[in-house]
Amino acid sequence: MLLPKRVKHRRQFRGSMAGKATRGNKITNGEYGIVATEPCWIKSNQIEAARVAMTRYIKRGGKVFIKIFPDKPVTGKPIGVRMGKGKGNLECWVAVVKPGRVMFEISGVPEETAREALRLATHKLPCKCKIASRADLEGGDNSEN
Repeated sequence: MLLPKRVKHRRQFRGSMAGKATRGNKITNGEYGIVATEPCWIKSNQIEAARVAMTRYIKRGGKVFIKIFPDKPVTGKPIGVRMGKGKGNLECWVAVVKPGRVMFEISGVPEETAREALRLATHKLPCKCKIASRADLEGGDNSEN
């Protein structure tokens, strides 16, 4: 599973997921990708599950790119512990995903195979996603400007 080698601060505030993704909202490496349509935290084990689902389906053909990294620590206190006495221990690492963020990309396989592999991966993720091609996102960006 993914996690940072080292961090400056062990514990972090929860932060805000308001707004749309301004970075990482274009398909740069592959031909097709998974785009988030709602904000969420994605755990490192969910990222790994989606990666495994894609690579199993494409059977060593093509290439999978992971565009998100879980660099935010999430803490939690054990069940049955009273309030106070400081912040809880580290439970997991999450990637903060905003709407419009491209999370995974795939290249080197036919369109049908790529779309099916990405569809299987979306079922492993906790947020609503859509499958987009490079042309879809470039066409959408040009019409806004």
